[in-house]
Amino acid sequence: MVKARSTPDMLLLGSTMMLLVIGIVMVYSASAVLAFREFGDSFYYLKRQALFAVLGVLAMMFTMNADYWIWKKYAKLALLVCFVLLAAVLIPGIGVVRGGARSWLGIGAFGIQPSEFMKMGMIIFMSKWLSEEQGTITLFKRGLLPPLGLVGLAFGLIMLQPDLGTGAVLVGASLLIIYTAGARLRHLSYLGLVGLAGFVGLIIAAPYRLKRITAFLDPWQDPLGAGYQAIQSLYAIGPGGLVGLGLGMSRQKYSYLPEPQTDFIFSIIAEELGFIGGTFVLILFTLLLWRGMRTAITAPDTFGSLLATGIVGMIAVQVIINIGVVIGMFPVTGITLPLISAGGSSLTLMLTSIGVLLNISRYSR
Repeated sequence: MVKARSTPDMLLLGSTMMLLVIGIVMVYSASAVLAFREFGDSFYYLKRQALFAVLGVLAMMFTMNADYWIWKKYAKLALLVCFVLLAAVLIPGIGVVRGGARSWLGIGAFGIQPSEFMKMGMIIFMSKWLSEEQGTITLFKRGLLPPLGLVGLAFGLIMLQPDLGTGAVLVGASLLIIYTAGARLRHLSYLGLVGLAGFVGLIIAAPYRLKRITAFLDPWQDPLGAGYQAIQSLYAIGPGGLVGLGLGMSRQKYSYLPEPQTDFIFSIIAEELGFIGGTFVLILFTLLLWRGMRTAITAPDTFGSLLATGIVGMIAVQVIINIGVVIGMFPVTGITLPLISAGGSSLTLMLTSIGVLLNISRYSR
């Protein structure tokens, strides 16, 4: 067993904590008006964010100091539990509908999203599986199809909620692990064409997804309907200019921009802190991802390398989709910005995952 270093990657830890602090400040700034109108307490979302941030940091400290090999031991059990939770959330009376998707388990304002657990559960299991079966991954039927079938099953259950954004993150992170494990690019390209056809089928099967695509191409065709969110997001970013309107001075948070504290919090950052503030946040994410990939490259074993790759891939895909939606490059998908957006289980699990990444960095060569 490789001896651990005394400290984890401090640049990785520092960028994570800075993003978390920025997130807490911006959640309050973006949500104060909405929280006062809905709950009579302008600090409602701030208190929730602070609570889950504390829980997440405690979980991160635990996983940062727990040898990452332990997750390999419980990978099968963790994935099985995740599948059970994903199935349970689809049962009427057990799963809770929020935002048009049956994706929650819980009571009242507090709950968990099984799909969030599935992302990390799948990353751990795929890392274990492919680190042990690395010699067969170049074979199409025996090596590549079984892990892809497992990912497809999880994606299908998530789509029954439906939650395309979380499903896309799960698939993106899993494919990155599979490619890193040695899968042939030719095989993945063929399957990519099949996946593209399936994606088109999903869009055609649900009219609201087709509306999102058409709104993405030209949001001003339906400015008060399908294109509303995209337009209001651009209305927030544009006036921000170089230095922004000032912290707390957003205009779009006054019931113009939907979900300003979650999906579109980067719009508020750009409006209040301007190009400089938005760029600073992107630099912090770039630093986090760079140090994460360095950890994956220098990990002492294949399992650690694939596990770090999956965690970095999960964060990267989520950041790319969220920022892409906010600036109008992608259709609206309902993906939050990691460490920044208001969240409960999603924030706690993200910090827990980064704790695993930090532990791997302690063993880097």
